[in-house]
Amino acid sequence: MNQVTNDQIRQNVRSRYKEIALQEVESGSCCSPASSCCGSANDVSSQLGYSSEELTAVPDGANLGLGCGNPQAIAELKPGEVVLDLGSGGGFDCFLASRQVGETGHVIGVDMTPEMVSRARNNAIKGGFANTDFRLGEIEHLPVPDQTVDVIISNCVINLSPDKQQVFDEAFRVLRSGGRLAISDVVTMTELPEEIKNDLDVLYSGCISGASSVDELKTMLTQSGFQNVVVEPKEESRAFIQDWVPGSKVEDYIASAVIKAIKR
Repeated sequence: MNQVTNDQIRQNVRSRYKEIALQEVESGSCCSPASSCCGSANDVSSQLGYSSEELTAVPDGANLGLGCGNPQAIAELKPGEVVLDLGSGGGFDCFLASRQVGETGHVIGVDMTPEMVSRARNNAIKGGFANTDFRLGEIEHLPVPDQTVDVIISNCVINLSPDKQQVFDEAFRVLRSGGRLAISDVVTMTELPEEIKNDLDVLYSGCISGASSVDELKTMLTQSGFQNVVVEPKEESRAFIQDWVPGSKVEDYIASAVIKAIKR
């Protein structure tokens, strides 16, 4: 990111997602707030692998249609577990996780946008989700004590961070021994053109120019201390990624991926 500081990136992302949090979302915007071609938020989430039952189990306004996968499908959550969602937005994945871990479990959502945290907290009250807790914070500096989390989920958020190594270091810190990552995110499949890399306003906050390669992610996760690292791109994801920035051919460069790892 030529001449762009990490703080500028965070401020840009925070500003874009503040706008989304404050509006009543009528049409899903995929991971890119600039795109409105994808239909309703539920239509978008159906493409990402969420079931009709899941989509109707959360309060109105929780699903903003901003993901690139379904971390619930890979997390294998169990009753009683403590789950942490990095970049929890309106609370959609947290509420689904809440149902899986039950009354003896607990779900923490962390988001750096105050308006998103407020929206999620209001949704929790509307839906009666007593075992959820939404906290304001950056995913590079988690407001969570050491070794207190069983599972970390995230949906198309880590690519937005300008310091991904720090994100994974923090994830490792808060996980208990035996804890695991279950993340959906975008990865680069080939080198991004300079015009995509440097389009901060549209593309960084739209989950494109901040993406890392499969090898880069594996290296960072291993450096943080994780084992059994798996990064699996999903070729079929290009079908919905092509709608994020119509006409740009971004689907030639990025794909959604399943990212899993374990803290031994």
